[in-house]
Amino acid sequence: MPDHTILGGGYLATISERGGALRVLRHGSRDLVTSWPPEGPIPYYSGTVLAPWPNRVIGGAYVFGGRRYNLPVNEPDRGHALHGLVADKVWQCAEVFSAEDDHGFVRLTHMIEPTPGYPFRIALEVRHAVAADGLTTTLTAQNVGSAPAPYGCGPHPWLLAGPDVREYELELPASRVLLSDESLAPLALEDVAATPYDFRTSRVLGDTAIDNAFTAIGVGRVRVRGPEGGVELAWDPAVMPWVQVCTGTYLDHRGLAVEPMTCPPDAFNSEADLVVLNPGDKHEATWTIALFNEN
Repeated sequence: MPDHTILGGGYLATISERGGALRVLRHGSRDLVTSWPPEGPIPYYSGTVLAPWPNRVIGGAYVFGGRRYNLPVNEPDRGHALHGLVADKVWQCAEVFSAEDDHGFVRLTHMIEPTPGYPFRIALEVRHAVAADGLTTTLTAQNVGSAPAPYGCGPHPWLLAGPDVREYELELPASRVLLSDESLAPLALEDVAATPYDFRTSRVLGDTAIDNAFTAIGVGRVRVRGPEGGVELAWDPAVMPWVQVCTGTYLDHRGLAVEPMTCPPDAFNSEADLVVLNPGDKHEATWTIALFNEN
């Protein structure tokens, strides 16, 4: 699958046409995200774009506009529809520019065509750009169909700060956490202070296993510190009021997944923060991954 490498501000990013995915992000000689080989496969959705929903639709079924729809179940061990419809699809490259000393960008497009489980037509465009302030990604969606469509989105990078996630310090300024059952179906929204998941003050992850969505975000920024340095992911919490964090416990996968989301798990059913795109409507979400230093 073709790759596109862009340079700027000391950063190098490699974007794959498969999934519109961020395959490599490097500052100097340091990797900031978990990468994967150009021939694939993509491990645990690393760097992919999640749309028209992030996270899970529980049981692969939902009701919208008074009608019930059934999505393909691609998480068979749990029985859910996971991470949308485009993470493994081929995107089309529309434009590439790269200037090593300044900035570079790549723009890709993809059309979600109607299917029985999602009978809506959504035009997607993702723009990855590197400059001195890091890699900024903007995902734009437009309903080019004739009926209102449910929509949500997010990215799925695994941030790297060293080989062992247990050594990472996590700073997560969110005061509410969504607890879930063994299948990761949502149960209850709780104050983080009453759970093991209070990382509003930076602290070492240790043996804390996380695979939860967080909200009530004070600052749209997650910071990770480790033996190899610091990396942060920043976004606008007014647009993406949720973030999923996953330590990858038992996955044998490097890094910490940090996934800003426009809506929580199973929003197609709960309708919590669900975006409804009327015909012609556009939605835009932006996030930035960057190196950071304390000094």
